[in-house]
Amino acid sequence: MATGARVAGTFALVVVLAAGAYVTADAHDVVPGPLTLAPSQAPPPPFPTAPGAVEAPDAAAALPALDPQTPVPTASKIQSLVDDLASDERLGKASHVGVVVTDRLTGDVLGSHLATEGRTPASTAKLVTAIAALDTLPIDTTLPTRVVRGSGDDIVLVGGGDMMLGADKGDGDAVLGHAGLGDLARATAAKLKLAGTTTVRLRFDDTLFSGPRLSPGWDANDIAAGYVAPVTPLAVQIGVTRPFRGIEDYPPRYPDPSFEAARTFATRLAEAGITVDGSPTRGTAPAGGLELGVVHSAPLDQIVHFFLDTSDNTITEVVSRLVAIAADLPGSFEGGTQAVLRAVALAGVDTAGAHLSDASGLGYDSKIPPAMLADLVRLSTDPAEPTLRSVAIGMPIAGLTGTLTDRFTQSPARGLLRAKTGSLKSVTALSGTVMDSEGRQLVFAVIADDTGAIGQYAPRQAIDAFASTLAGCGCR
Repeated sequence: MATGARVAGTFALVVVLAAGAYVTADAHDVVPGPLTLAPSQAPPPPFPTAPGAVEAPDAAAALPALDPQTPVPTASKIQSLVDDLASDERLGKASHVGVVVTDRLTGDVLGSHLATEGRTPASTAKLVTAIAALDTLPIDTTLPTRVVRGSGDDIVLVGGGDMMLGADKGDGDAVLGHAGLGDLARATAAKLKLAGTTTVRLRFDDTLFSGPRLSPGWDANDIAAGYVAPVTPLAVQIGVTRPFRGIEDYPPRYPDPSFEAARTFATRLAEAGITVDGSPTRGTAPAGGLELGVVHSAPLDQIVHFFLDTSDNTITEVVSRLVAIAADLPGSFEGGTQAVLRAVALAGVDTAGAHLSDASGLGYDSKIPPAMLADLVRLSTDPAEPTLRSVAIGMPIAGLTGTLTDRFTQSPARGLLRAKTGSLKSVTALSGTVMDSEGRQLVFAVIADDTGAIGQYAPRQAIDAFASTLAGCGCR
């Protein structure tokens, strides 16, 4: 009995001491409980309330406003310069020369020569697709290249319009090579391995675009010279067989850019541990197929800037097809040209006398009046049209960027002129903006489409001298 009492007493003491220890720990916030020695906290502030809906502030202008007090050149002096250019023998017969100069701020015509007659525009035609794309599609649109599951062990590489894919890792700071097939292959391989798949058959789907890949109106010599690739919705580095070496370098192109892209993708898959059974073949992605990976191009406004600065024919054709598809038209030459002309007309540009056989201007059958080119340029430079900013700033800068890098290098127009160039056999064109010596911005367009010149040197000298004179004089 004595032993039992001692055990009971000891147990009670342990319980009391443990309880006391817990109370002490609770008071010091070491263990959970209601007791605390911490100072009481101030009550929390009331939950913030959302302000009522208010109107958003006005969007900032995309381009700085021009000073309306800056003197306007005298129309008679500008007209005299235009007449001299039209009669310059370096441009051929005056009947095949179209010129217009307008005031950027007011739109008033300061000088013109056959400005409303359609002429072969060469690459100045790219302005139509540039305006159409940015006026109808969101400027942050990107082009997806996807891989989806097919039947059995099939996977399908699906082209979404990106012909500028990198062969391996994408470069997020670039437009050309922004998305990489290597990145897509590694993401795809990871998904396949999770599913226990290590061997696949690869198909590629390039059905987004339709019709011929090369325009019947393109000169076979221009195609052979690498001025354009077959237009498909899937390609690595615009289908070149070797890397680009500069702005106006034209490597040979693969005859089937989609197939070459699929072969590159198969190589990257193998490097990532996935065996591809046989060669890639064309196929159609199943509706609702499980997506295994996707990469995205640079946004549309950067793509537009790219094809204006470099005068890339292939990418211009791609973008025209995207405009067509958005308008429920076929992604083809016919659909693209119809869509971009309709889009600029809806934007308020007078398209009378205009006809496009392609979007890039590589063919000789397209016709655009110089007045229409000037209207397109003026629209792009309107501060009230912020979505068109990439056209205004995407055109090459005289003596500094793009296809004007080596022109106007010793001219007063250097750095003050932005313009889209155009060059075909016996065709020389230039359209853009120039700031005169008084600080007045002028819009101009020149097309000479029967120069008879061997090469571009002489016609460019004449047109560049004209534009330099516009920059160097106040002409008052």
